[in-house]
Amino acid sequence: MPDSTVGSTIALLVYDDLAAAHEYLVRVFGLAAGPIQHDDEGHVVHAEVRAGDQVIWLHPAGDGYRSPRELGATTAMIVVTDADAHHERVVAAGAEVTEAPVDQDYGVREYGARDLEGHRWYFHSPLA
Repeated sequence: MPDSTVGSTIALLVYDDLAAAHEYLVRVFGLAAGPIQHDDEGHVVHAEVRAGDQVIWLHPAGDGYRSPRELGATTAMIVVTDADAHHERVVAAGAEVTEAPVDQDYGVREYGARDLEGHRWYFHSPLA
């Protein structure tokens, strides 16, 4: 039986440049902008974006946290209304598409793209 104290998840993504990552994820992938927090010197120390009702925290690289630019990683699978239309949006915005839209046997149409620091993102919509 699942633990009833677990309420939801928050993804944590590591970036070298939080401000640039925040801007890119909103402009290119269409995620919703969340708050950006600065330290006393004006450096971004925390930022957030949203995918629907899910929060994604953007964390600075350093102190044991490394960007996928160094590590390589699949970051997220995001559900979109229309994978083909979303694909067109990110191509027009200049994103690096790693996999063209394709129907998968498990019932979704999906494609892959990389963001400005190498995070691998997959976007999919359910097949009718």
